Amino acid sequence: MPADMTALAADLAAESAVTRALVAGLDEAGWNTPTPAAGWDIGDQISHLAYFDEVTVRSAVRPEQFLAELVQAEAEGGINPDTIAARFRDLSGAQLLAWFDTARADLIGTFSGLDPRARLPWFGPAMSAASSLTARIMETWAHTQDIADALGVTREPTPRLRHVAHIGVGARAFSYAVHGQTMPAGGIRVELVGPDGAPWAWGPPDAADRVTGPALDFCLLVTQRRHRDDLALAIEGPAATEWMAIAQSFAGAAGTGRSPLEARS
Repeated sequence: MPADMTALAADLAAESAVTRALVAGLDEAGWNTPTPAAGWDIGDQISHLAYFDEVTVRSAVRPEQFLAELVQAEAEGGINPDTIAARFRDLSGAQLLAWFDTARADLIGTFSGLDPRARLPWFGPAMSAASSLTARIMETWAHTQDIADALGVTREPTPRLRHVAHIGVGARAFSYAVHGQTMPAGGIRVELVGPDGAPWAWGPPDAADRVTGPALDFCLLVTQRRHRDDLALAIEGPAATEWMAIAQSFAGAAGTGRSPLEARS
């Protein structure tokens, strides 16, 4: 059964509202607050989301233009999020928020009407429209985590984390690919407890390699927002241990991850 794009769009809108609520009342000094992402402040997090919302819409409605821009970017050395972020540091907080609002509304409006099975070009393998929209939920949640950490705010986890976890599980092969490695054969069982106590599971039930624990902790790990030593995940078996050391749910080059909180204190 195809994914429900209206439901996915509603979940993205809900995540967007969480993001917006954190930044809407900031003064200019607040927008310049450093986040745990090296060299990035809160304004950079919002410009990143707005910029890639526009890119995502372009991949859907003008795929030829998207592909041409991708070829040009790769010829110039590849996509560099730090370079992109630097382009927009002259924008005020109000301008960044207005851009985010406009880009996000366009994204949601565009994707709500797409066939969830439509194949769209992206950085790497093409994705279905449903997967592309789910990826925006994951990206929004992850970058909002950086904003929340910068502001010292603890967000309430919601069942929308299932989207983040699902992408994290599905990106296992990609996590190996960006490290120049081949994913080993054999499945891994992932069993998580959602914020409402519901069990979520992926992979063969009888797999010897397993990852179990709170869904929030798994999502923090696969988005590389926390070091695995700071999380209540049980990781069993060599394949699961190897995967969790490099797990990456987001596109682009291999991420560097985060150091343990104790080492940062």
